[in-house]
Amino acid sequence: MKCPYCFHRDSRVIDSRSVEDGTSIRRRRECPSCGRRFTTYEKYEEAPLVVSKKDGRRELFDQKKLLGGLLKAFEKRPVPYERVQEIADKVERELRTLGESEIESTVIGEIVMKYLEQTDQIAYVRFASVYRQFADVNNFMQELQRIMSKNEQDEKK
Repeated sequence: MKCPYCFHRDSRVIDSRSVEDGTSIRRRRECPSCGRRFTTYEKYEEAPLVVSKKDGRRELFDQKKLLGGLLKAFEKRPVPYERVQEIADKVERELRTLGESEIESTVIGEIVMKYLEQTDQIAYVRFASVYRQFADVNNFMQELQRIMSKNEQDEKK
């Protein structure tokens, strides 16, 4: 690794540590020429995910956009930001494990709804009302009744 200070073509690794849940490595390095130390990070390169929209458009997957949608769903709910970030991370990981370079937005929506339903039912209903584009109150009530009957079944177990 080239030194960022004197541009010497070599450096030696002093310390290596795993960071970000083992998805990258932090290395402390020292330049043998000028003696200065610097930090580098090694991370595997991920292939870009392309989202195929309902209207036929394609755009790159953006976790910030996903996080923004989740934050709207969790607005004024007692869910810590760390949990919301964790859901965004899990959704992205699940998308990457599909092994596809292009993913339909409906697949992303269903995965998000799975995590929301497990975390907070109000956030789930908020997200579902936008994602499923409820046309009227009847559609909304059908979804609420589905959740309520599922809760009753879970309580009986």
